[in-house]
Amino acid sequence: MLRNIFVIWFSVGLALLASAQQSAQPPVKLNMLNVCSPSPEEQQEIASALARIPKQPLFSPDFEVDRGRSTLDQSPDFLKAGASAQFSSDSGTADWVRIRREFSVQALFSTVQYSFSRDPKNMVETLIFHVRDPKDLMQVAIEDNASAVTTPANMLSTSTPASRIKLERFGKSSVVLGRCAGTEGSPAPDQSAYEPLFQSATAIVTNYRNLLAARTTVPAELTRISSVEASKTKPAAKATKKKTVPEKSASQNE
Repeated sequence: MLRNIFVIWFSVGLALLASAQQSAQPPVKLNMLNVCSPSPEEQQEIASALARIPKQPLFSPDFEVDRGRSTLDQSPDFLKAGASAQFSSDSGTADWVRIRREFSVQALFSTVQYSFSRDPKNMVETLIFHVRDPKDLMQVAIEDNASAVTTPANMLSTSTPASRIKLERFGKSSVVLGRCAGTEGSPAPDQSAYEPLFQSATAIVTNYRNLLAARTTVPAELTRISSVEASKTKPAAKATKKKTVPEKSASQNE
């Protein structure tokens, strides 16, 4: 009898100990981003951030132009600013070009970084502005994309509509506005109220394409990537032997 009572009290003690350990764990907090329909406060925050991007900036002499090829599951961080574009999973790689310029010390932003990525199905542009002294706002990212049925030069020659705007904030969750498509059995949400924000973001990308000479730099750098790959796969030319004609001796010439 005493043994049974001891077992019961021991089991109750273990249960209470497990419950105390579970309650001691900190609660998990999830922040759900309302990408399709941000609140009026978030809309105002996006509009304010876009308005602070200089239209005619003063750049320092420093700049950077990079190019490369990355596997789609290990693409560089600057290609992950948005998730609205669906990269092809069976293509394996994406070619990319990155351009970076620094603003003068008086500017709110320290650097602007432009990137262009192309895989067999999609082309994606991302423009990121880094704040020099982040207190609330840290960076502003704008993204647009198009199908790869056209060429990069054609895409860069038109004002491709912005598809995603993202504000990274210090110590707070991000503010994101993205174009949302309908799903099967569900129509696309009405985003006409956010069209002025998308238009403002589109104008910024178009302006900085010109300021960063992306229209000419990107196609040229993508061509260099293709040339490097072609040189690796091109078979080496076979060496040809020269036929030598024996010289006639002096006695033969006489």
